[in-house]
Amino acid sequence: MLSIERRNIVLSRLKKDKNVLVGPLSVEFGVSEETIRRDLERLEREGHATRTYGGAILCEEMHTELPYTVRKQTNVEAKQTIAAKVAELINDGDFILLDESSTATFVARAIKDKKNLTVITNSIEIIIELADVKGWSILSTGGTLKPNVLALTGYQAEGRIREYHVDKAVISCTGVDLELGYTDAGEDNAQIKRAMMQSSGETVLAVDSRKFGKKAFASIGRLEELSALVTDVEPDGEWKSALKEKGVDLIY
Repeated sequence: MLSIERRNIVLSRLKKDKNVLVGPLSVEFGVSEETIRRDLERLEREGHATRTYGGAILCEEMHTELPYTVRKQTNVEAKQTIAAKVAELINDGDFILLDESSTATFVARAIKDKKNLTVITNSIEIIIELADVKGWSILSTGGTLKPNVLALTGYQAEGRIREYHVDKAVISCTGVDLELGYTDAGEDNAQIKRAMMQSSGETVLAVDSRKFGKKAFASIGRLEELSALVTDVEPDGEWKSALKEKGVDLIY
């Protein structure tokens, strides 16, 4: 079978099932896992797929909200890099808000060596991640559970967030655009993030470079509302100039 034929079959499978795994494809086609990874890399370059740990997911419109189990396996190295940089901005004793994003979960892991933090979050995954940390206060926003996203949303969560005043909010997004600012696939998640921004002294946007120049369904905020933008790769000159003009610290 020619490689292009194999990739077309893989693409058809992606469109049907929304995700594929390297191992089963390797067995099915009788080729090495490295060959399948190269196929997925090619599909990613062509804009059809986004590689994840052990496979790939279908690239869909930016208004589509992916399940948390998929998002946490996507672009892992970039999120780890971002989380390490965000951790440098958080001090012992800080009060912080963390959103439901998979990037924020990596941030939670990266700050476990801090002391006496108070963390408020609408993420079930982050609550579990930090359950064994000693000397911290971990507060849940409460609210309505979105099962696939593992997030608590709704007016209860939003109202609880507005009761607090914290040092920093760390949020992520689906897309970030020079004109439109940062946006999210879900309106309910966007509302929670806006509430977090309003309740914090500083807002840190933690976003991987693949989301630059992208826009999604619901607006979260404008770039000038940020204290810092943390990403994994140095943006081009246009982004650097725009962020500097808007008074946003760019960290990468």
